[in-house]
Amino acid sequence: MAVAEGNHLLQSILNKGIEHARSSGTLERLHKKWVGVELPGAGFDWRGYWPYGAGLALLVALIVVWNVRLRQVVASKTSELELAASVFRHAREGIVITDAKGDILEVNEAFTRITGYRRDEVLGKNPRLLQSGQQEESFYQALWKELLEKGAWEGELWNRRKNGQTYPELLTISKVCDRQGQVSHFVAVFTDISRQKEHERQLQSMAFFDSLTELPNRILLADRLRQAMLAARRSGCKVSLAYIDLDGFKEINDRLGHDFGDRVLVVIAERLTSALREADTVARLGGDEFIIVLPEQNDVATVSVLITRLLRRIAEPIEIEGTYLYVSGSIGVVHFSPDDEIEPEQLIRQADQAMYQAKQAGKNRFHIFDAEHDRAVRGHHESVERVREALANDEFVLYYQPKVNMSTGEVVGVEALIRWQHPERGLLAPASFLPVIQQHPLAIDLGEWVLNQALGQFEAWANVGIRLPVSVNIDAIHLQQGDFVERLRAEIARHPSVKHGDLMLEVLETNALEDVAHVASVMKACRAFGVEFALDDFGTGYSSLTYLRHFPASVLKIDRSFVRDMLDDPEDLTILEGVLGLAVAFRRGIIAEGVETLLHGRMLLAMGYQLGQGYAIARPMPAKAIPGWLESWRPDPAWRQRQRARPEELQAIYAMVDHRACAAGLLHYLKGELADPPTVSCRKSRLEQWLSALDESPVRGGEHTARIAALCAVYDRLAEEALQLKVHEDDEQVKQHARQVEGVSEELLGLLQYWIDASEAIQEDQ
Repeated sequence: MAVAEGNHLLQSILNKGIEHARSSGTLERLHKKWVGVELPGAGFDWRGYWPYGAGLALLVALIVVWNVRLRQVVASKTSELELAASVFRHAREGIVITDAKGDILEVNEAFTRITGYRRDEVLGKNPRLLQSGQQEESFYQALWKELLEKGAWEGELWNRRKNGQTYPELLTISKVCDRQGQVSHFVAVFTDISRQKEHERQLQSMAFFDSLTELPNRILLADRLRQAMLAARRSGCKVSLAYIDLDGFKEINDRLGHDFGDRVLVVIAERLTSALREADTVARLGGDEFIIVLPEQNDVATVSVLITRLLRRIAEPIEIEGTYLYVSGSIGVVHFSPDDEIEPEQLIRQADQAMYQAKQAGKNRFHIFDAEHDRAVRGHHESVERVREALANDEFVLYYQPKVNMSTGEVVGVEALIRWQHPERGLLAPASFLPVIQQHPLAIDLGEWVLNQALGQFEAWANVGIRLPVSVNIDAIHLQQGDFVERLRAEIARHPSVKHGDLMLEVLETNALEDVAHVASVMKACRAFGVEFALDDFGTGYSSLTYLRHFPASVLKIDRSFVRDMLDDPEDLTILEGVLGLAVAFRRGIIAEGVETLLHGRMLLAMGYQLGQGYAIARPMPAKAIPGWLESWRPDPAWRQRQRARPEELQAIYAMVDHRACAAGLLHYLKGELADPPTVSCRKSRLEQWLSALDESPVRGGEHTARIAALCAVYDRLAEEALQLKVHEDDEQVKQHARQVEGVSEELLGLLQYWIDASEAIQEDQ
């Protein structure tokens, strides 16, 4: 049974194989060739010849399978060749195939697109026609050496297009060998990376350059300064560093806005850059501070000449939209020697200290940091013996700073301020030498000298018809001398022109608190013969009501630190408000020190302060300059006859300062400069209180008030969203929200200032 089934299966296979062979003609040809007779016709019974038939069928089947497989292989190879040709033709990378000599055999379409050369223009030529000339011959020698030894080379180089434009490319070259191992071809694949290079340049610019002025920032400055110092140690030359702070820039920002301020900074940056060598570096630290690195200095004396030229260049008027603006520079200079063991950041700090000395000495000048002296005596304090020598050699001078009624323009007096005309270091501010003699007997001798000089100057002015009450600062150790009252009485007697109220002694609040009973008794005794007293730097001590009741001081001088930051710090504004209330309650006069800008004066007048002293009025000046200043002095029109603001206007001023501080704190937090989030809501500030109080005000402000309220709501929403994004560390969204918060805040502050100005105008009209 099994044999029968097997015969049947074999018969079926044979029939199909023979049928296929017969239909194709293969069977007839093979049978005739090998057997020599024609193949039997249809219907022939093959069962008796199955071994012969099976062999023949198997052979035929093998031939058929081989034929089919051959066709498949040919079709597959053809498809692969077509695919390779398509890839070569459509690849985004440029492809060049050369022979063993390097002559071009084939290029693709991307080659033409990138280089500009057509295929027929480069066939048979060497790829060196693309060379830009930016790589030296040694570069190509190293390239060929690596290619031949390792079989491939990969790297970046600059080539030139047909139109002459150079471009960067990423190139890979591979060598192709035949069966004998000999080089037969080279294949080069390259990509134009111009966009990547531009992106890298933009990222580098963001990381190392100031976005406004395009000058190097602090990071790049530190690197260049470090490199200059290393080069100096190798060459033996010096490096000079100049730290520049602009005088009067803040006033421009406050008066005309940040756009004008930014344009001033750009102009100053261009002036500094154009005045220096290519090897020098001008960097912007931020705000109105710049640093200049001057490497390879053989003669530091030439640096002083350069700095003097820079001061003149900075002080030239700047015209913006028909407005002439004026700034000057205070510059600190430090010289680095190859044997100095110092880090770049410390060198910058030394230049910063020198700049501060230049600013204290009157601005628009430079001061050179004395490294030797700094190592010997920290903080620029002179030794006691050197101060004693200066007093004996008459090296000290008095400068005078006016005190005025900012509303009426009346000059109510001048304050005598000591300076040291140092023979080597120039004019030195009190901070450079007074601390070293604090609580030293030499402070008494210096105090006696100041009193004598100030009273003598008062008489000299009085003799030419100028009667200016003069105030003198008294050191605590001087005031506590048992014979102070008698010696002062005798000094006044030697100057008969001095009458009651012509001399005022200014006592630091902190010094007065050391011995309340004694200081109070001295004040009472001196007032008996016409000497008045002022509590200086008021607010920095305890400012107790008890002390105010005991001290017979007629004037309180509010410390300059509170006035300086009143535009940005609501707490300082609150202190000013409170001290003014104390002065009124105790019937004392009050003077605001540190009136640096016109805006400071406007706000102080609006609060109720009348008397002021500071750079916005006059800088300390030599005695001989006072008469000329008196003739030219006029209060700013915005100050003249300015009355105390109405309650709603005053609340608007407080609201503006409160919001400015609030927004600044939020932005610092969003930028990662503060660890903890501040209070940010308008609803929790004085701004909401002011808006609520306007309902019954005759100067409500209409659409401006509505716009301010709407902006408050927008600010609150953006602030809350930004804080949420900050928690989720979505840095990109945080940056975007920070920009929006800043924009809304600036618009809000602008509207508030407009409302205040309008309210002030209404009050003046009435």
